[in-house]
Amino acid sequence: MNQTKTLALFCKVVDNYGDIGICWRLARQLVREHDIDVTLWVDDLRSFARICPQVDPAAAAQQVAGVSIYHWRDQDGTYYAEDVADIVIEFFAVDIPPGYVTAMAQRQVKPVWLNLEGLTAEEWVEGCHTLPSMHPRLPLTKHFFFPGFTARTGGLLREAGLFDERDRFQRDPAARSAFLGGLGLDAGEQAACKVSLFCYPHAPVAGLFDAWQRGAAPVACLVPEGVAKDEVRDFLGGEPAAGAVRTQGMLTVRVLPFVPQADYDRLLWACDVNIVRGEDSFVRAQWAGRPFAWHIYPQDENLHHKKLRAFLLRYCAAQYGDDAGPLERFALAFNGVEQNADWPGLWQSLSGRLDQLACRSANWQNALLENGDLASNLLAFARSMR
Repeated sequence: MNQTKTLALFCKVVDNYGDIGICWRLARQLVREHDIDVTLWVDDLRSFARICPQVDPAAAAQQVAGVSIYHWRDQDGTYYAEDVADIVIEFFAVDIPPGYVTAMAQRQVKPVWLNLEGLTAEEWVEGCHTLPSMHPRLPLTKHFFFPGFTARTGGLLREAGLFDERDRFQRDPAARSAFLGGLGLDAGEQAACKVSLFCYPHAPVAGLFDAWQRGAAPVACLVPEGVAKDEVRDFLGGEPAAGAVRTQGMLTVRVLPFVPQADYDRLLWACDVNIVRGEDSFVRAQWAGRPFAWHIYPQDENLHHKKLRAFLLRYCAAQYGDDAGPLERFALAFNGVEQNADWPGLWQSLSGRLDQLACRSANWQNALLENGDLASNLLAFARSMR
């Protein structure tokens, strides 16, 4: 069997941070844990730099954390067979430059060509995972590779040692306090119920803010700069720049700078509830072991509601049983499935079960561990094709 040495990953940034977040985690894991020489082609280096400050947005080529990064400017260019990697991945059906595809066909040993698809809990992906698609003109075959939640999918991104690092952090009050203090949180905010809020602009944030202000217990809402900016501006009474903070009633809203991925993980680990959006933060919230609500990317005709329900059906039933009701209702309301939501009632029901929900999250994680991790599964499939 030929040993895989090189991999090229093509990423177009559509959802600002989710796309590049997934690709960057995958690229680093392949280098660090599997000794693969990875080239990452990215069209938007400015968004990339917000989650990885070591990235130079002006550089045409650079190397960070052992990954070769190229600014993918256009579809032009001439490529040669020796430029082509052993594995070529297009993330979420991007179009690889035609010249690169031609060079793929010129290799004596053809590369394994994968379309790494978006994550969904819908059952149909099991029938589509690893399906082949012949190129209409060239002697190349592309396979569709789906991350997912069952053994008949590619699994989820998860680095070796992630749970050990998380558990050490969560069991160390001094480490948590130092981390939160570094983000500006004072003792009162750290003692409050901490909620990280990363959502799309249409989220019903105003209603949630109002419920938190009028609630019976203090809430510290931690919002990355630029997220829910209209509602945050209204609450603050000024520009929602990083570092801005204000308390009204029982609610404190603090604006955070965008942080590197490792610190975002720690933020999820340190909070009591996480509201996340996109695919990358969605997966990281599951590994955090804290109750969370997924704000799903909107689609025409509310198709995203079907995708959301498919996940909630698996997630809630697997670990929570009857206790899942408040979490499921909160998530559905936050995604607009329920109109005129009773936010005080929804929050009261959810916040009263946070400890039980956090303890039982291990059930879900243990089930996912049986599926392996996405990077290892991807390499195993690629090597089976050579």
